[in-house]
Amino acid sequence: MDKILVLDFGGQYDQLIARRIRAAHVYAEIKSYQAVSPAELRAAGYRGIVFTGGPHSVYAPEAPTCDAAILALGIPILGICYGHQLLAFLAGGKVAPSERGSEYGKTAVRADGHALFAEIPAESVCWMSHRDEVQALPAGFSVIARTEQCACAAFADDARKLYGVQFHPEVTHTEYGDRLLQNFLFRICGCAGDWRMADVAAAAVARCREALAGKRVLLALSGGVDSAVCTVLLQKAIGDRLTCVFVDHGLLRKGEGDLVERTFRGQFGIHLIRVNAQERFFAQLAGVTAPEQKRRIIGAEFIRVFEEEAKQLGRIDALAQGTIYPDVVESGKGDAAVIKSHHNVGGLPDAIVRRQPFPGPGLGVRIIGEVTAEKAAQLREADAIFREELDRLDPAQRPDQYFAVLTDTRSVGVMGDARTYGRTVALRAVTTDDFMTASWTRLPYEALERASSRITNEVPGVSRVVYDITSKPPATVEWE
Repeated sequence: MDKILVLDFGGQYDQLIARRIRAAHVYAEIKSYQAVSPAELRAAGYRGIVFTGGPHSVYAPEAPTCDAAILALGIPILGICYGHQLLAFLAGGKVAPSERGSEYGKTAVRADGHALFAEIPAESVCWMSHRDEVQALPAGFSVIARTEQCACAAFADDARKLYGVQFHPEVTHTEYGDRLLQNFLFRICGCAGDWRMADVAAAAVARCREALAGKRVLLALSGGVDSAVCTVLLQKAIGDRLTCVFVDHGLLRKGEGDLVERTFRGQFGIHLIRVNAQERFFAQLAGVTAPEQKRRIIGAEFIRVFEEEAKQLGRIDALAQGTIYPDVVESGKGDAAVIKSHHNVGGLPDAIVRRQPFPGPGLGVRIIGEVTAEKAAQLREADAIFREELDRLDPAQRPDQYFAVLTDTRSVGVMGDARTYGRTVALRAVTTDDFMTASWTRLPYEALERASSRITNEVPGVSRVVYDITSKPPATVEWE
């Protein structure tokens, strides 16, 4: 089996790079730059290596780096953004702040016809995000693409099989990013493209069955895609030796707690303990407005509740947790198309698999300002209405993610000829296929009008509805 190593230098897109490679039917694994040596890489038999992006400057004293001997292994390397600069820097080139300033967003790139740009037009659109640039190439390197501001948008050293692109081919805003990555995989690395996801679930079950033979396992089940898949795989592996604890913190969406309980206890027959802990969570959140503090409180309280329940269960040999790392099952940020097919292999219903992404702290980070039971109830109803209205649309019109936010803004309104001073709900809908970048969705006005009318009429205390038309970046998908 051909393998590609994604060497992580602290970039935010490392898993997205691995996902793009796997989508081309080549196996990819992610490792930290701190966890490899040239000898280990040589022995592992990688067909190629990708250096990821990162937030640092390669010339800074504490910048992430690797042994320059990796460049002499004869293994093709593709550097992306920071990785592009690091390759040049390790080979003896000069990297410095861009003389024309930062280059950010969609940018026209002109290529010179190198194999890395095969079947890509001479001019196309790429996604740039950098403040440093390669200002002097090492011996043996040549420029193979450029932009108006960046004289070295891509380089190649064919003799040593070293390649770099200053832009991000892994994000959807790079017009031919998939093609460029495939050129690296197949034209340069010589991969066969014969790896498939089909056997991953079966292999994961087999590994768990062997590792957990005779052991009792406790799993924290949120009901989200990651923990749901983990639950089903573990049940297949160890059966009734699995116990799940589902903590209802009062910040779930409408009907969500009952859906989780009905699905996993009723449909799958899993030993599920549902803990109703709303009061203690709201008590801990009283008076707290800072987003990160809210996240920490919710996370810490969740752990305390989980530990209290675990102590009552007696002997537990292992703890299990769902994860977004895609080595076991493709999941998490932006893997919706792949997730759905593989999760359904395990029998998970669409009501679980196709639910909208939901942050770990739940509605706690969709309520701006202090979190209270009253606000949670308002947002729960507003969010349900918005999702109901969008679910009426033709599937082709539906965004990839949509939800409501209860802002901390109040505004004057008129209801029944009387003045009101109610809260403002913001509606958010984005279109994306990787969640690393996202565009705000141009929803039909009629759908927005129905949602607004219903929310202001059916949710007490809400007098205004607004629609967020900010893309990511500069915003994030969530508000907090």
